[in-house]
Amino acid sequence: MSVALLADGSGAFLGDNLIVWLLLALGAALFAGNVLAIVRPPALRRDEGDLAQAPRGRSALMALIGFVVAVIALVSLITR
Repeated sequence: MSVALLADGSGAFLGDNLIVWLLLALGAALFAGNVLAIVRPPALRRDEGDLAQAPRGRSALMALIGFVVAVIALVSLITR
């Protein structure tokens, strides 16, 4: 019985591409979280110091960084 997540019988979880998979996940999460913060800010503020909406410039820059990291990781996984 073999486990599908073990690649080529090497015993390494997700094969030799673990760091690339992690970069893909973190880049996509950074992109999605910042885009959602811009598009749909929280309805209620939890604390008095919370902002009503996310700073657009910083959130857009972070979303762009996450998008670039996710795309590079995806291309790296596809071309191997």
